[in-house]
Amino acid sequence: MNKNNQTVWMLQTKKADFSDIGQRFHINPVIARIIRNRNVIGDENIQRYLHGSLEDLFDPHLMKDMDRTVLLLKEKIKQGKPIRIVGDYDIDGVCSTYILYQGLTRCGATVDYQIPERIRDGYGINESIIRKAYDEGIDTIITCDNGIAAGEQIRMAKDLGLTVFVTDHHEVPVDEHGEELPPPADTIINPKQKACAYPFPEICGAVVAFKLIQVLYEIMGIPLEEWRSLLEFASIATVGDVMRLQGENRIIVRSGLQQMQNTRSLGLRKLTEACGLDISALSAYHIGFVIGPCLNASGRLQTAKLALELLLCQDETAASSMAENLRVLNEERKNMTQKGVEEALKQVEEQYKDDSVLVIFLPDCHESVAGIIAGRVRETWNKPVFVLTRGEGCVKGSGRSIEAYHMFRKMCEVQELFLKFGGHPMAAGFSMEERHVDEFRRRLNQQANLKPEDFISKVWIDVAMPLEYITENLVQELKILEPFGQGNEKPQFAQKNLRICSARVLGKNRNAVKLILSTEKGFLMDSLLFTDGDHFLEELGNQKIMDVVYYPDINEYNGRRTLQIIIREYKLHP
Repeated sequence: MNKNNQTVWMLQTKKADFSDIGQRFHINPVIARIIRNRNVIGDENIQRYLHGSLEDLFDPHLMKDMDRTVLLLKEKIKQGKPIRIVGDYDIDGVCSTYILYQGLTRCGATVDYQIPERIRDGYGINESIIRKAYDEGIDTIITCDNGIAAGEQIRMAKDLGLTVFVTDHHEVPVDEHGEELPPPADTIINPKQKACAYPFPEICGAVVAFKLIQVLYEIMGIPLEEWRSLLEFASIATVGDVMRLQGENRIIVRSGLQQMQNTRSLGLRKLTEACGLDISALSAYHIGFVIGPCLNASGRLQTAKLALELLLCQDETAASSMAENLRVLNEERKNMTQKGVEEALKQVEEQYKDDSVLVIFLPDCHESVAGIIAGRVRETWNKPVFVLTRGEGCVKGSGRSIEAYHMFRKMCEVQELFLKFGGHPMAAGFSMEERHVDEFRRRLNQQANLKPEDFISKVWIDVAMPLEYITENLVQELKILEPFGQGNEKPQFAQKNLRICSARVLGKNRNAVKLILSTEKGFLMDSLLFTDGDHFLEELGNQKIMDVVYYPDINEYNGRRTLQIIIREYKLHP
């Protein structure tokens, strides 16, 4: 729901010869149209979208500093120099650390890992982690999913004589003239660097790590098959860190989901079981909304080392216990989040609903759920949102944005207010002194440059498709478009002027409505709407006609298969 009550339905109108594409690639023209709507253009890209495999991934040697890093790492391994991986406490950081740790261990490295604790350490590498590494005789630090914005910290490490390799995927900090300010590391592998020739910079930290291990295995003579076994963790991180499922991200996730069906990871298998999922039928949805939140919960509420230890665990009993612990932690996180969302929405309604950028201070909220709360408030108001909480000696915040607002660039405009910050166009994190909160809110709103139309929520429709066109074959063919997610959204179809023949509420929580809808030609279709059933019936009243945005589906019950639609959006009229 958009609290601005401004939602428009938009029909995609991108042009192509859909019949020709359909014939050449042996797909329904409807599928061809959807692919074009995802900006997949040209035979090579369509082929990769439909049938891409790991052979279609881009050459990792194209990444700036890749070859130099691997050669230096090989020398460090040969000399037996102690290497420490410094990861991050979210799902991408955990998977990146896992990939580097497994890969370097396989190469014979003397290696361990350190993951910052969210409350105590904050995001990324810090001075205490560097000092500890130095005191413990570590020779080399390799960061993953962090480090690109840690200029001062890495300068300290260099002053202490440590070798530092940064692997990251976050935006490179810039000065007031837009010039990059990279940290003084020995090497930096980050496809977001302007000087990096890698053709697809929109990968997560775990994929950067995955590519690094690919090249390392190559020069160490380790079979490629062993590198492929790490794919599922690059896949989990890509979904969990909400990367766009386009280009090679889509290939990595699709291939990773297939590989997970026969995973050798005991920890992943046990976590799937604890969540009540069938590992042979995992989708990107399950990773994003079930598995991923459990892996994230340890870093949010305790320490991300719990998630990493589960993935590394080789003992069946211990893995079962750890997986259940993560599931319980995630339930606790859900309850804390719900309470925070209610408080945040109340604050906006009472104080800030006219602001272009919502800056919400929840002093008593657990800082680990600030980002999730920001995301929920953004969904409600369709505005950029920052949620701030009171930490040790400072305020910490997480932001979630809208398409019209490049969050990281806007934060660069007020960077003197931060103790530390980093992020993407759509999300960011930071810490600041509490006395700056009001000024932060004032300046962001003053410099927002957002127009009223930027807050209008758009529902994009792929095809205005009559219900009569739906067949079981089409529903099956739509599966080739999976995995769905950010940048490769589940297709949406629409039809207007459907007559409501019947409506009844289902479920013990009364959160679903079963409708029978009729087209103007008298064609009947079963329909399912997930919403507050009693509220919907009240809203329905005597209205008999509705327009719907839907996705076609097959309902299987008692061995009987029937076509139905899942209603995603609706408009009622008399």
